[in-house]
Amino acid sequence: MRIGDILSWTRTFHEEDVRAFSLVSGDEGRQHVLPDAAGRLMVQGLLTATLPSKIGGELNFLARQMTFRFHRPVFVGDTIRCEVRVDRLDGPPGRLRLACSWSCTNQDGTLVMSGSSEGVILLPSDLSTSADGGSESRDR
Repeated sequence: MRIGDILSWTRTFHEEDVRAFSLVSGDEGRQHVLPDAAGRLMVQGLLTATLPSKIGGELNFLARQMTFRFHRPVFVGDTIRCEVRVDRLDGPPGRLRLACSWSCTNQDGTLVMSGSSEGVILLPSDLSTSADGGSESRDR
């Protein structure tokens, strides 16, 4: 991975996603439960925000800070493409710090969300250490 690299993911949101996220998050605002006059159900902003988070998860990225800007609503049936750009990648050997920015557009090319994040990429050795500094053992 290098500065300037773009990582992307595309997802179409479905009514089941909105209903499940409402149960998990407790966000049952009317716009997420009842269709609008055009028959559309709005996707929760934080559900939309799972797109860059999913890409971060693939990198074992531990975010220290995340900023989101919601430009336009996302509705059930919308297909959203998220592009995450590597803006900074540095740090001592074994502890990479990452700063990235992203933009999410719908199927019409309209910007629906943008943001940025800073944090660290956990290396395999970091993942085998528990929060108290000891090693975890896992039965399989």
